[in-house]
Amino acid sequence: MKWQIQQAKARFSEFIDRALREGPQTVTRHGKAVAVLVPVGEYRRLRTGGKSLKALLAAAPLEGVEFPRSQDTGRVVRL
Repeated sequence: MKWQIQQAKARFSEFIDRALREGPQTVTRHGKAVAVLVPVGEYRRLRTGGKSLKALLAAAPLEGVEFPRSQDTGRVVRL
């Protein structure tokens, strides 16, 4: 559900209950989404569930994969 900031403030308890019951709740200002309220469990999952790029690359099965490079050295820039 989308909530205007005034609605979310005036009905804060309902706002939180809906996030717990129905999932993420979007807050809008002047018709544009500005924030999302998610249950703390979902937030923690999103924050810690993903791996860093370094960890993903380290775990990738790249043994024996070759990355061809162009022999082009670029262009000369005269100042």
